[in-house]
Amino acid sequence: MSDLSARQRLDTPRTSRRRPIFTVDAEAVGRFSESIARFLGTGRYLAWQTIIVIVWISLNLFAVGLRWDPYPFILLNLAFSTQAAYAAPLILLAQNRQENRDRVSLEEDRRRAEQTKADTEYLARELAALRLAVGEVATRDYLRRELDELRDLVAELAPSNSADGARDDDKGGPGKAHSGERRSKKSG
Repeated sequence: MSDLSARQRLDTPRTSRRRPIFTVDAEAVGRFSESIARFLGTGRYLAWQTIIVIVWISLNLFAVGLRWDPYPFILLNLAFSTQAAYAAPLILLAQNRQENRDRVSLEEDRRRAEQTKADTEYLARELAALRLAVGEVATRDYLRRELDELRDLVAELAPSNSADGARDDDKGGPGKAHSGERRSKKSG
């Protein structure tokens, strides 16, 4: 079974040996048609078309020797019909390409909006977690209040210590012979 050539195998598609003679780049045709459709929608195009129609009608009405399209102007009508026959598909092609670009842009905007929403939700959760954590952290006001309470406690204890110090000074000052007495007073 492995000896079968690619031509005999059913799971391998046949390749054409003919090369296409005329290949068209769809993107290039689309860009060209968009450029024409954009030009057809400009004031410059309308001005040129108006000038050409006025010259066409003037030459066919007043130049007796140059009349190639007499009064009902059938050739001019044929030119406008041909122009409309080509302009309409070109405009539709340009609209379809613009619609495709808009769809891609909308999908990209939708993706960005979803990412932004996810990022915002993440940041909201992180902010809530930080608020909870900050609630457990000592704030400046809390520390000041606690330090004020400690200062008040130290201030209350300080006069009794200074009274003991005054008694020690009366006996000859601390650190000399009476240091043992002071130790015994504090321990007892």
